[in-house]
Amino acid sequence: MTKYDYDLFVIGAGSGGVRASRIAASHGAKVAVAEEYRVGGTCVIRGCVPKKLFVYASQFSDEFEDAEGFGWTVGETSFSWAKLIANKDKEIDRLNGIYIRNLERSGVTIIQSRAILKDAHTVHLVGEGRDVTADKILIATGATPFLPHDVKGIEHAITSNEAFHLEELPNEIIVVGGGYIAVEFAGIFNGLGVKTGLLYRADRILRGFDEDLRIGLMDEMRKKGVDVRTHAHITEIERRGGKLHVTLKDGTVIETGAVLYATGRKPHSRGLGLEEIGVRIRKNDAIEVDAYSQTSVPNIYAVGDVTDRAALTPIAIREGQAFAETVFNANPIAVDHSVIPTAVFSQPELGTVGLTEHEAREKFGEVDIYKTSFRPMKHTMTGREEKTFMKLVVDQKTDRVLGVHLMGPSSGEIIQAVGIAVSMGATKKQFDQTVAVHPSAAEELVTLKEKWVPPVQKAAD
Repeated sequence: MTKYDYDLFVIGAGSGGVRASRIAASHGAKVAVAEEYRVGGTCVIRGCVPKKLFVYASQFSDEFEDAEGFGWTVGETSFSWAKLIANKDKEIDRLNGIYIRNLERSGVTIIQSRAILKDAHTVHLVGEGRDVTADKILIATGATPFLPHDVKGIEHAITSNEAFHLEELPNEIIVVGGGYIAVEFAGIFNGLGVKTGLLYRADRILRGFDEDLRIGLMDEMRKKGVDVRTHAHITEIERRGGKLHVTLKDGTVIETGAVLYATGRKPHSRGLGLEEIGVRIRKNDAIEVDAYSQTSVPNIYAVGDVTDRAALTPIAIREGQAFAETVFNANPIAVDHSVIPTAVFSQPELGTVGLTEHEAREKFGEVDIYKTSFRPMKHTMTGREEKTFMKLVVDQKTDRVLGVHLMGPSSGEIIQAVGIAVSMGATKKQFDQTVAVHPSAAEELVTLKEKWVPPVQKAAD
């Protein structure tokens, strides 16, 4: 019989914590999870789920316009922000209830309280004023958006957290940042009829993505009316006469109704008592872990965004399951973070898996590039100038497909299936041998025959 109250105590009931709790309980462990806000975590409550719902809402404005090309006459339309928020909240409540029921059915005890560590085996429940003990402790507290402190008047800005609960939809907004959250929200507000600007400090948005996607998305966003400005540094935000006046480093002043910062997220590791008991935390606040999610204190583990390995919900879920299998089922599993299919629900949508062209050239030297850009079939009838883009990065020596990068409708759906092939090490020849689905955009992935030649090289030939 264990000398502790629980075999496993989890701090944080987000995607990673919930999965770890349920799997550990299925292997016979006595498990409790503490959550100070709502069960479901960032993704369900104030992240990917409500954001995707907002993306759907924002796309109807284009659909109404496009319908004309197919013979439809759409009458007068109107949009209710309040109705969208109410329906979104109803769906989040439903999902929150499902997460709670799933935990309870698995035999996991849910404790609605903030939890901090007193020592390696003792957790203090702040909301209940009592201590509990556990053999193993898992930190799954995620990450949170932050506002920079070096901008004067930063208190006037909001983050993605507040964007989901605005009382009114502003007429104008500036989104600050160049990552996937920033470009997604810029597309959302623009689609909902808000005059939208995107400010980014570097030369191209989406750092870390393939260059063709970075350039292509920026062009498409501008076509849709988003005022994308690069090398833009905000020095001050001032409220004057019911408006926000945003001053840039070059002296430019932009008047707007709201400013949303999406310049990154910070691992939520501070204030949990971790450092006091010897858990190593990196400068960026991420908890340091090994391949099996174990921290510097042997019985304490961490998964998900708080470790800053790959801040994606499916990765947190996989890490949570791998931890539970490793610790409670004697089945050691180390999560492979090298090939991760990813979607960005920008407008147009992106899908990517594997290495970028730059990464592939650095790692493998000679690579073959296959790419195409075309107007989607739908827009031959709508007249819209939006382009779809597809790219394959192939190792010249082995013919293995190292990376696939997509921009266009349903790219997120397509990349999930393509991710299987890339994860299995599929070759370009195997892509070519696959029968095309016609007519579809995805068929281009298996019909690309001509290698792309850089303009400089083509001119030399």
